Amino acid sequence: MKEYLRFLVRCFRLSFVGSKTYKLWMLFLTAVALLGLNAWAKQVVGGLATTGMTDQVSWGLYIANFTFLVGMAAAAVMLVIPVYIYRNKELHDLVIFGELLAVAAVVMCLMFIGADLGRPDRALHLLQRFNWPISVLTWDVIVLNGYLALNLHICGYLIWCAYNRRTPGKAFYIPFVFVAIFWAISIHTVTAFLYQGLGGRPFWNSAILAPRFLASAFAAGPAFLVLTLLLIGHYTKYDVPKKAIATLRGIITVALTINMFLLISEVFTEFYTDSSHAASAHYLFHGLHGYNALVPWIWSALVLNSFALVVLYTPVRQRTAWMSAACAAMIVGIWIEKGMGLIVPGFIPTPIGEMLEYVPTTNELLVCGGIWAAGLLLYTILLRVTIPVLSGNLTKDTLYSTKRFS
Repeated sequence: MKEYLRFLVRCFRLSFVGSKTYKLWMLFLTAVALLGLNAWAKQVVGGLATTGMTDQVSWGLYIANFTFLVGMAAAAVMLVIPVYIYRNKELHDLVIFGELLAVAAVVMCLMFIGADLGRPDRALHLLQRFNWPISVLTWDVIVLNGYLALNLHICGYLIWCAYNRRTPGKAFYIPFVFVAIFWAISIHTVTAFLYQGLGGRPFWNSAILAPRFLASAFAAGPAFLVLTLLLIGHYTKYDVPKKAIATLRGIITVALTINMFLLISEVFTEFYTDSSHAASAHYLFHGLHGYNALVPWIWSALVLNSFALVVLYTPVRQRTAWMSAACAAMIVGIWIEKGMGLIVPGFIPTPIGEMLEYVPTTNELLVCGGIWAAGLLLYTILLRVTIPVLSGNLTKDTLYSTKRFS
């Protein structure tokens, strides 16, 4: 126990050590997170009236971000499967970065759910109405917290073993890895079922919603990891194998292709049949009865995803700059598509035909920015601690020196 506390203290001290660029990045994230905390405090006092949500559009930017981040958390499985099932040695040492991303993403998911509740005390009401196994929302609470616990155990055990220069015991983490594979798929599937099960919202009543969720997640998540690995390779001495980037690029290409195909299939069904249930799709893609706030959003997403797909299928994907641009475009495009482009149109028009558009308030945007900053801050700290441990520069036998890690 004493050695473990000493390890935590050393990790805490290490998170404050780094280059000027690292310190400026951490200062920026801290400032944004504090602004978000202040905005959330105003929401606690003023209620959800400080947001742009209404009785007609009761889910907005918070749930949009939650939906996207559940996919980011599930994407860690795209590193785990090649390593532990297909024995891909190039990705072996990089799996932990995906697991750490899952931890940060799930924490952000829980924070967005907390923000959407309006006040912290409403979480008690959620627990009091814990209607398992009937309620899909209850399943969502279980799988999210269970996935967080799994990833904390796997990451913590592997980092602790590396710190002590001890070979990890397979019995202590391999079974949890395979459970996490199925759990990762389940967290996004349950989220999709949460929408599909709402019969009064025809826009979400699609059998391919869950496959679309998984395909988009397995594109955006690895894309974020690619950007992370490129930054790690550029700003640290940690050796990121080029074959690992190539493997992730292949995964991204397949996943994004499937996602675009499923999107085209759904758009064809909505517009070719042109039933009364297609009103939300009409509103999203070209406006309805003069209301068109989301039209620029969805077409921007299609352009960004199409650009990424073109880059991934052409030789320019070998260039770091083009690959980085494709990954960034894909992440933003998928965030729009399965965030604002999925959640808000489900409420417009209402079941009785009302048209009321949703526009996020400044306070709402600040809360979202603060949560993203807090999540990136957590992920940066986890990486800052993990890289020296995996590199062998921080073990229980090394003397701590701030200069050594600057």
